[in-house]
Amino acid sequence: QVQLVESGGGLVQAGDSLSLSCVASGSISGNLAMAWFRQAPGKEREFVAASTLRWSFAVYGDSVRGRFTVSTDSAKNMVFLQMPSLKPEDTAVYYCAANDFGKVVVDPTYDYWGQGTQVTVSS
Repeated sequence: QVQLVESGGGLVQAGDSLSLSCVASGSISGNLAMAWFRQAPGKEREFVAASTLRWSFAVYGDSVRGRFTVSTDSAKNMVFLQMPSLKPEDTAVYYCAANDFGKVVVDPTYDYWGQGTQVTVSS
């Protein structure tokens, strides 16, 4: 079992930046894949970005590619999401997700989920 806790959300104005963090605890696999999803009211959960604790690569959703940056710290079992130049359309609850087998996927089919952190971008 893996527990995930997100932090770093808040209320910002368009053009501002936020950095999100997620720490994993419990039975941590060295192959742990960690991802970010977001969900706005009335909309389906949307893939944002993902990486793994072992391999140095990143995958991004179409809506954030070229804007956001995902990174991991394997020593701390953490994943980060840097979000510069935020837009009102980025407003959502951002969720951290993980699985034990190291597969990065863009569908919300991960085994473990955090409780989410709210990001609100005003215009």
